Amino acid sequence: MKYWKKYSKEKLIQRIDKALDANVNFQTSKYLGYPVSRLDQNVFNTSGAFLSDSPLLKSFIANPNNIGCHTTGKSEEAFKGSQELEKEVLDVLAVDIFKAKENEYDGYIATGGTEANIQALWIYRNHFKNNFNATLNEMVILSSEDTHYSVHKGSNLLSVEAVSIPVNFDSREIIVEELNTIVENLIADGKKYFMVISNMATTMFGSVDNPDVYAETLTKHNVTFKIHIDGAFGGFIYPISNKNSTINFQNPNIASITIDAHKMLQAPYGTGVFLCRKGLIENVLTKEAQYVDGMDLTLVGSRSGANAIAVWMILFSYGYYGWFEKINTLLLRTVWFCNQLDKLDIKYFRDPFMNIVTIKSQYVPQELAHKFGLVPDTHNGNHKWYKVIMMDHVEIDDLLKFVNELKK
Repeated sequence: MKYWKKYSKEKLIQRIDKALDANVNFQTSKYLGYPVSRLDQNVFNTSGAFLSDSPLLKSFIANPNNIGCHTTGKSEEAFKGSQELEKEVLDVLAVDIFKAKENEYDGYIATGGTEANIQALWIYRNHFKNNFNATLNEMVILSSEDTHYSVHKGSNLLSVEAVSIPVNFDSREIIVEELNTIVENLIADGKKYFMVISNMATTMFGSVDNPDVYAETLTKHNVTFKIHIDGAFGGFIYPISNKNSTINFQNPNIASITIDAHKMLQAPYGTGVFLCRKGLIENVLTKEAQYVDGMDLTLVGSRSGANAIAVWMILFSYGYYGWFEKINTLLLRTVWFCNQLDKLDIKYFRDPFMNIVTIKSQYVPQELAHKFGLVPDTHNGNHKWYKVIMMDHVEIDDLLKFVNELKK
C-alpha cells in the first residue's frame, strides 16, 4: 500500500486541524462574496473544550464546501485544506484498493451510491453524444435484475432505456445465453451504444457480477460500450477479502467505480465515492457555472467537506492492516452463521468473500423475520428471500439467538 497508512489519534487531529486552518475561517475572515458561513451559532453549540478531541464535529462546525472535482486541477481556494484530505482519500481508494495508475483517474466524494451510479450514466450518455453523435434511441443501459434501483432512476432522468438481464435463481449469476439474446435483439432494434452496470455485491444478495461476461458478449457483437462497477456495498470489503479480484482499473474494460462509505466504512450518511479513468468526467462539464473557481463536473455541486474528512479519518485510523482485521472478523461471523444454517439444512446464497447471507424465505417464518429485522427481497408480500448482513453491530451472540429460534 503506497498511500493507505495508519496514523495515531494525535496525528489525525493535527492533520485535520491543519486542513481546517488552510480553509477560510468564516468567523474571523470577513469574505463578502461567498454564500457560505460557519454553522449558525445562535442555534448550534459551536464552541467548547470537547471540540479539541472531536475533529469531525469541528469539521461539521467549520462547514467546508468541497464543491468541484479536485483531481482535475484548480478548485475553490477557500476550501483547499479539506480538498487536500479528499484527494488523499481518493489516492487510497483509486490507487491502493482499485489499482489505478497514479494521476490517471478522476473522482470525488459523492452523497452516496445512487448519485455515483447516476454520475457514471450521465458521463457515458454525454460521452456517446459528444464523440459518436449518438442519439438517445441508440443508447441502452444493461444491468442484472439484482442491480440497485438507482440504475432505473438514472434511466428515467437521462431518458435512456434500461434493460435487466435475468440471473440464475440459486447462483445469482448472469445467464450468458439470455444476455447474448437480449444484446442481439437490442442491436436489431437500433441500439449501438451500451452502458453497463456490473455489481460488486448486490444490495440484496451480495452477489458479484463478472464484468468480463458483459465485455466478451458486447465485443463479440462489435458494439461500443462502457462498464461501470457498482461497488456501493462491496467496495470496502470485496477487494480486501478477495486477493485475486480482477474487478479494478487494471481491467481495461472497467471505466468507473462506485463505492459507499456510509455502509461498510460506517461514515455519516450521505457519503459515497465516484471514481473513473482520466478523460471521461469532462463530458459532464457545466460551462455555465462560471462563478465556480475550477470546473463543475459533479452532479450534486456543493458537497460536504466534513463528510470527506470523516472518510479520511476512518481510513487513516485503521490503516490497511487494521481494516483487513476488521473485515475478517465480519467474515468469520458470516462463516459461523452459514455453518449453523448448513446444520439445519437451510438453503441460502452467499458469496464466499462477502458478509451477506440471503436465506430462502420458506425456511424463515414471517414473524421471526420481523422480530430480528431481516429484510425481504420485496415488500409486496411475494418475497422469496430474506437477508442477514454481518455489520459491525451484529455479533455471534445476536446470530445465536436467531439460530436458536430457527431450531424451534
